[in-house]
Amino acid sequence: MNRTLEHILPNVQKPARYTGGEYNAVVKDRGQVDLRYALCFPDTYEIGMSNLGCRILYGVMNERPDVWCERCFAPWGDMEEEMRREGLLLYGLESGDPIAEFDIIGFSLGYEMAYTNVLNMLDLAGLDLRAADRHDFSPLIVAGGTCCYNPEPLAPFVDMFILGEGEEVTLEYIDLYLQAKEEGWSKEELLREAARIEGIYVPSLYEPVYRADGTLEEVRALEGAPELVTKRIVQDMDKAYFPVKTIIPSTEIVHDRVMLELFRGCIRGCRFCQAGYAYRPVRSRSPELLAKYGREAIEDSGYQEMTLSSLSSTDYPDLLPLCDELLDYCAPRDIGLSLPSLRADTFSMSLMERLQRVRRGGLTFAPEAGTQRLRDAINKNLREEDLLQSCRTAFAGGWSGVKLYFMLGLPTETDEDVLGIADLARKVYFTWREYSPNKARGVRITVSTSWFVPKPHTAFQWEAQIPVEEYQRRVNLLRDALKRDKSITYNWHDPQTSYLEAVLSRGDRRLADVLEWVWEHGGKMDSWTEYFDYQRWLDGLAACGLDGDFYAHRERSRDEIFPWCRLSTGVNADFLWRERELCYQSATTPDCRTRCSGCGASKLLEGGRTCG
Repeated sequence: MNRTLEHILPNVQKPARYTGGEYNAVVKDRGQVDLRYALCFPDTYEIGMSNLGCRILYGVMNERPDVWCERCFAPWGDMEEEMRREGLLLYGLESGDPIAEFDIIGFSLGYEMAYTNVLNMLDLAGLDLRAADRHDFSPLIVAGGTCCYNPEPLAPFVDMFILGEGEEVTLEYIDLYLQAKEEGWSKEELLREAARIEGIYVPSLYEPVYRADGTLEEVRALEGAPELVTKRIVQDMDKAYFPVKTIIPSTEIVHDRVMLELFRGCIRGCRFCQAGYAYRPVRSRSPELLAKYGREAIEDSGYQEMTLSSLSSTDYPDLLPLCDELLDYCAPRDIGLSLPSLRADTFSMSLMERLQRVRRGGLTFAPEAGTQRLRDAINKNLREEDLLQSCRTAFAGGWSGVKLYFMLGLPTETDEDVLGIADLARKVYFTWREYSPNKARGVRITVSTSWFVPKPHTAFQWEAQIPVEEYQRRVNLLRDALKRDKSITYNWHDPQTSYLEAVLSRGDRRLADVLEWVWEHGGKMDSWTEYFDYQRWLDGLAACGLDGDFYAHRERSRDEIFPWCRLSTGVNADFLWRERELCYQSATTPDCRTRCSGCGASKLLEGGRTCG
């Protein structure tokens, strides 16, 4: 271990975040590899180590003998202070070497409020923030993840963005980098060639042109840039890499368990859900392979819990036989099996009996809206009776707690819809009163609401977020309606971060100046209340001559040019607009297994295959 690091660690919280050396961490001889890759997660060790995508990419790259991928996380404030005082540059956990010496630095972007951490990590590495100021061939700065479906606020800081799933395209641009390095290309030559790889967006090859009113006239593709960058997908999930051997953390992390990814995509088509559109088409793993991966991962890691994860796990067609096979292995070993993403209309007695064979966790359902009219408007395709029947099943089976998630500020929402949340929660309570065999234990019903953020590439990308004052009024309306119900707890999301999430997720390249201003004035770890400063963001917007309401609270016309207009999820804009129109009619679209909606995503599949 570096002597400076040895000196620092006794002075910080959770030093295990910064030491490396965990079981299954990959250590290679730096002299025997051709390329070194720093896989950076712009949040703490506990968050980043829980990220399945990072686990997959780490394994995919380290399977190659010529590549060494190391991990790097954002240090907490106490560690950052010590590093800056001692002049210790940001380093890879496996080797302790400064990541500025690596060939490629790749960031995983899952949440807009982590953007300031990207800038902070570049600075801690001793690198210039702006891509235009980094003239050297290496390190190349790459970013991928859900936020890359609108990368424009970060565009001036990143050399290239990866759109979609990274397992295959990462290896392709690594090969291109090695070729460029061997043949002595310039950085500009490398980026122009990289832009020809499907799924890679090189922001320096596009130039935004603004009108006097601040809207975009066009995003001009420069010479050599593709007109449209379409996301990459893995065609066959049974051939996709799965991290059976995963790093066992040295300290507790958020999701400290085996995560089995059942499928990618979602059949449902909720109109507000960016992931539901962006991850299409649906591609599943076979139950035989999943059971094999689950057993091997448990045996290698020693974990005592396994989670079956996907956007809507109960939509996996072979879920019950898969649960039976896994439970035959898990139950005798007291290994818990959980399903974190349950739909109320697919929760059954047979599934419940399987889930409680080992240990019984809490139940979480997301009705999203309080009335049937609004659930139809957002295409939730969930009836009140479905939810109540699931609660009857759970309460009769001995469950005594349920969490219900909703959004406030959805398009077409009225006060009647807000009060409908309270009515629905009470109906869940009375269902417990009627069906629970053990009322002495009491019941815990938690209602949580978040503030709706209209996201790119969804049917609601044209919508305006309601003003913060109106959101708070609706929170108060619901809180007053629930305050007399002692068995119902109401939690609501902080509106300040949701406002900034709307600004950044819908923003254009001019917001890069705001990000840099906020970082220069102490902004970092903005997803943590200990560090978040709302006024700093408002000051940053004002200092750069920008209005956050222009991005968050303004409805778009159908023909407005979006900052993300050069990027495609495979779902066509005409389909999204049609879904928006159906919202205002409170008309639903059937799920993809009932009837193909013609969204366009199936065209990404080779060989004329259909989704699912």
